[in-house]
Parts: sequence; structure tokens; C-alpha cells
Amino acid sequence: MFSAVVIMLFTAVSLSIYFFSADYREDDFYKRLKNKALNAAQLLIEVEEVDANLLMKIERDNPSNLPNERIIIYDYKNEELYSSDAENEIKIDSATLDEIRLRKEIRFKSGEYEVLGFLFTERYDRITVVAAAKDIYGISKMKNLRNILLLIFFMSVIIVPISGWIYSGRALSPIFNLVRQTESISAAHLNLRLVTNNKTDEIGKLVQTFNLMLDRLENAFLAQKYFIANASHELRTPLTSITGEIEVTLIRPRAVEEYQDVLRSVLEEIASLSQLSNQLLLLAQTSAEPKKQELALQRVDELLWQAKEELVKSHPDYNIDIDLDVHLDDRSLTVLGDEQLLKIAFSNLLDNGCKYSDNNSVFVRLKSIQRAITIEFQNEGMGIVPQELNTIFQPFFRGSNTRNLKGHGIGLSLVHRIIRLHEGSIEVTSKMGGKTMFTISIPEA
Repeated sequence: MFSAVVIMLFTAVSLSIYFFSADYREDDFYKRLKNKALNAAQLLIEVEEVDANLLMKIERDNPSNLPNERIIIYDYKNEELYSSDAENEIKIDSATLDEIRLRKEIRFKSGEYEVLGFLFTERYDRITVVAAAKDIYGISKMKNLRNILLLIFFMSVIIVPISGWIYSGRALSPIFNLVRQTESISAAHLNLRLVTNNKTDEIGKLVQTFNLMLDRLENAFLAQKYFIANASHELRTPLTSITGEIEVTLIRPRAVEEYQDVLRSVLEEIASLSQLSNQLLLLAQTSAEPKKQELALQRVDELLWQAKEELVKSHPDYNIDIDLDVHLDDRSLTVLGDEQLLKIAFSNLLDNGCKYSDNNSVFVRLKSIQRAITIEFQNEGMGIVPQELNTIFQPFFRGSNTRNLKGHGIGLSLVHRIIRLHEGSIEVTSKMGGKTMFTISIPEA
């Protein structure tokens, strides 16, 4: 395609050069021919001392004569006044003379001669002048130009495809190199990255974008790997405990009370296992963005009160205090979201606030800041280790000072994903042995 475009362009340029040059040669030759014939006519008509014989002698030795020049002069009766065409090579009839008088000037060819006829008017008579000559040098130049253009054209037909092939090979070699590098990248070698010498051109930008995509894929694969490992561990622990208790119980016959104690213990483990399964399902559900049609207008304060009522029913010792800013109204309390997911997020934060406080209490404050509803969950207790503040939202992560309390390390990661799905943000500040506050912000509907 490159070769075809270049050759077509060169052909158009060559033809333009040749035809414009030919047109210029013709105009220039006829201009010189007219000047020469006009000088001869003026000598013959306007100078009394010059007659046809004298003009013939003057023209014969004139160094400015054109090659094979012929000049014929007629009066108004078509009678020949002067002619340098002794061989009678230029055939002029009365119809041609009439056309010259009608059109004032005509150009035509007679064999190898280029002929010009024009009307010369002097004060007493109307003279018709016919001049002819061979433009030997101009035609020779045009032939030479034609040969040069043809030679260059045929050379370009050979050179352009070869040079285009070489150039395209060099231009595409970085892409071929990237293809070879890409073929070596697989699920087992996601640590590999594409390398290019020039990082500023389009290919370099493509490589950077592709490497960023590989970074995200590698992180996703690692997260999936760790998630599966942690999930398997968390699921295996209660199952191992249930299996052990049943095996020990079946070693020998026991009293009814002992069987009941074992069943209660197994029931607690199954409840914990069920809770873990539900959290894992919710974690998987929040991994994808919810469809827009699934979102609806939700009142944040109502969801908080519902979450509080459900928690207090199952944990009567929990003390949850909710405070609303006096400047809040219906508009600032309404968000676009998923009712179930938001309630789960609020419930987890309330549960954690009570669970990890000294007096099973959490204080919640709602306020509006820059067209977003901000909710603060604050408690006083053991706090969070400063080095762990950046990792508490990772799945299955549990603080080093909470090992003695029940939990799976999924709640905060679930909250984090739910808030992000609602285009919100979550922050945490904590002081060891003091106040811990989670702040979430969700845009108003």
C-alpha cells in the first residue's frame, strides 16, 4: 500500500512536470517565432528602403534565425509579398488566411514544423504573416526530460517497494519484539514485564499501559491465591473442630447431658461456619459493580436504626448511641445505593465498635459535608496498632491485639468494598488504648 501510494504520487508529479514543461516550451517557442516574424514584417512594410530581395538577404545572414525558419507575408488580396519558403514546405490556402484574419492569431503544426499565423495591421493595409520553424532544441530538451522521468519512475518502482519493506520491517520490529515477549507471559510467569527502548513514542506508551494491566492482573491473581488459602483455612478450622468433637463423643457411650453439650458446641461451630459462608458470598458479590437498576434511594438514618435494632436483639449488652446533626434534612440523608449491602456495612461497623470497646459501646454521628453524608463510628478500647492501620481492610486480616476475640477478618474488608461500590470513602484513626474512629462518606443522591 505504501509503495502504491508513493508510486501513484510520483507518477502524478512526473506527469505534471512533463506537461507543464511541454506547455512552457510551446509558449516560449511561439513567442520567439512571433517576435522574429513581426520584426521581418515591420522591416518589409514600414521601411521603404527594404524590399523582398533585401529582406531575403538580411534574413539569410541573421544569427537570430530559428532552425529551418520560414516566413511568408500576404497582403489583403492573399497575394504573397514575401516568402523565405523556397521549397514550398508550408502549405497555406485561402481558408487558412481567412481564419487568421477572423481569429487574429492561430497556431498549428505542418509536419515537423510548428506554424504561427497572425494579423499585422499597419496604417494603410492589413497584412497576414505566417511563420514556421522547427524547435529542435526544445523538442530535444523535452525528450531528455521524458527519458529522465521515465528512468526515475522505473527506478522508483524497484526502489520504493524495497525501501518500504525495509522501513516497515524496522518500524514493526518493536511490535514483533513485544509479541515474542508477550508469548512468554502466562499465569505462572505474571511477574514478567514488557521492555522497550523508546518509552516516549506510541509503542512505549502502549507498553507502559500493558505493564500496568499486568500489575493489576498479578495483584488480582495473588489476591485470589491468598483469598482461597485464607478461606480454606477459615473453613477448615470449624470443620476440624466439629469432626474432633464428634469423634471424641463417639469413643464411648455418654450421658444425655454430655450429648446435649456436644450438640450445642457443634451448633455454635455450624453457626460460625454459616456466618463465614455468608460473608464470603457477600465478599464475592461486592467484587463486581452493582447494576444501576439495582440501586435505589435509601435513607441512611433509617438503615442505621434498623442495623442497631437487629444488633441489640442478638446482643442485649451492646450500647449504641446515634446522633444526627441539626442541619441534616431529607436531601442530605438520602443516598443512591443497595439497601441490604449498606445495612451490612453499618451493622459490621456497629458490631466491631461494640465488640472492641471497653464497655460494649459505640457512638455514631451523622453530618453533611460538601454534598456528602458523613458517618462517624467512634469507640474507646484497645485501639489498632499503628503499623496495621493500612492493612485492616484486607480480607482475613486481624489485628495482632485481637487474637483472643472471635472473628474471621472479613467484616472490614466487606465494609470497604461496599462503601467503594457506592462511590464513597472510608478512613480510620486510632490511638492505642484510646479512641478509634471509622469515618465513611457517601455522596448524596
